[in-house]
Amino acid sequence: MDKIQTIGFLVKWARRTSWRRFPISKNMDTTRLILIVEDDDQDVELLRLALAKEGITNPISVVNNGREAIDYLRATGKYEDRQVYPFPGVLFLDLNLPLVPGFEVLQWIKDNEKCKIIPVMVLTSSALERDITRAYQLGASCFMTKPGSFDELRKMVSLSFRFWSMCEIPPLPVKC
Repeated sequence: MDKIQTIGFLVKWARRTSWRRFPISKNMDTTRLILIVEDDDQDVELLRLALAKEGITNPISVVNNGREAIDYLRATGKYEDRQVYPFPGVLFLDLNLPLVPGFEVLQWIKDNEKCKIIPVMVLTSSALERDITRAYQLGASCFMTKPGSFDELRKMVSLSFRFWSMCEIPPLPVKC
């Protein structure tokens, strides 16, 4: 089979194959905390619901601004107790945040060696090329624009977690 035939076969296979046949890995660490950094309560609830509908049972914590996100990662202030506020295994980050914008959170993470290992999934309303470029330059693991429907959000969440469940991730630090 030559290269073109192989690609054609894979395209046909992908069209016939449902992603549902490839569930989120049973080996995925369901104890790793998901930290949602989002100031819109409705977006938080939609993301929580999408995670639940996709069978993602990891614990979830939410902070509503960039200052709280940094405090959480540093384990300072009310986030000092890691039994109550465990270090996150993944971060969903909005860019349009009060107090400290999402770009500054990304920069802070990039500047802190221990924090660089956290998969940071930017989930924001922006689709501007300059925002996408800047987020990746600052170390975002991926950039996703908030979709227009709940079904699209579910698919986005599902694919994101399928990807991360296949990846090897180093041990988490206690704080940054």
